[in-house]
Amino acid sequence: MLKVAVTGASGYMGAELLRLLSVHPKVRIEAVTSERLAGERLDRLYPHLRGLSDLVFQEIDGERLAALADVVFLALPHMESQRLMPTLRRHGKKAIDLSADYRLKDPALYTTWYKAPHEDASGLAEAVYGLPELHRKAIAAASLVASPGCYPMGAILATAPLLKSGRGSVDGIVIDGKSGVTGAGAQGRKADAMYLFTEANENVQAYGMATHRHTPEIEQELSALAGRPVVVQFTPHLVPLNRGLFTTASVPLTKPATTAELVALYQEFYAGEPFVRVLDEGQRPTTRSVVGSNFCDVTVVADPRTKRAVCVSALDNLGKGGSANGIQSLNIMMGWDERTGLDAPPVYP
Repeated sequence: MLKVAVTGASGYMGAELLRLLSVHPKVRIEAVTSERLAGERLDRLYPHLRGLSDLVFQEIDGERLAALADVVFLALPHMESQRLMPTLRRHGKKAIDLSADYRLKDPALYTTWYKAPHEDASGLAEAVYGLPELHRKAIAAASLVASPGCYPMGAILATAPLLKSGRGSVDGIVIDGKSGVTGAGAQGRKADAMYLFTEANENVQAYGMATHRHTPEIEQELSALAGRPVVVQFTPHLVPLNRGLFTTASVPLTKPATTAELVALYQEFYAGEPFVRVLDEGQRPTTRSVVGSNFCDVTVVADPRTKRAVCVSALDNLGKGGSANGIQSLNIMMGWDERTGLDAPPVYP
């Protein structure tokens, strides 16, 4: 059995990791950490894990984690993972980081968007962006995987076939993302006003307009696909859902196309991918159809009037947009079937 540890386990992302890892047939959870709840039993915080774990939260200690685990999942606030990684790397441990610390290849971009210099240049150079549909071979050989943010995951999977094929223009891309409260900055079970029930229920609001930190992540990956710089207009929204993320991207087309042609392009691009479901023409993704899973449903519609493609994706921000995708990367790193521990269908209704 592979021994794993989960840091930042008291947040929503950590909780989802534990739910999935607790039934993974090739993994044993050896340690969970929380600075705030050190000494408290895990199942006291998360009663849904009763009978599945008797672990107690510990404070973060890199040396102890390296002694206990073969692989460490990092579900920490930004700036924290990069302080822990040098210790893990010194001991030859693998890590999957669900924070933003290792997603941006250019350290100057990290400084610009996160308002602090990156402290682990070696780790940043080593990290592989953990999007299996684009970087499977690199993930298989990686020691440090930077799992994508939920908004970039939805945006990239919705538009990748167009950018890679050259059918989509790099100029004038507009992306709209809508996230449930567990993905819109509330992973740590915060009580900030915008996430309170009375504020979020029966309400939709935009935030981070023109300033959201996932923007350079989206641009980095789409630029690599297109082979030249891509600049996008990205606006996130908070919607009254516990979990789920819905993305609509408007992409100018480089030449006329029908919806049938674009759907065929997407089907070819994602052929054989176990967790991306390309819907047939006339079908539409919904968040309800993917909750509790590692699936991302995508579709595309041609708009000949505006000479654009409307690209849509739906995923669970804690699933394909977070913890489940991290476990998919773990499976790839270990040479296991990617679906191991992730083959349960979405929850419905």
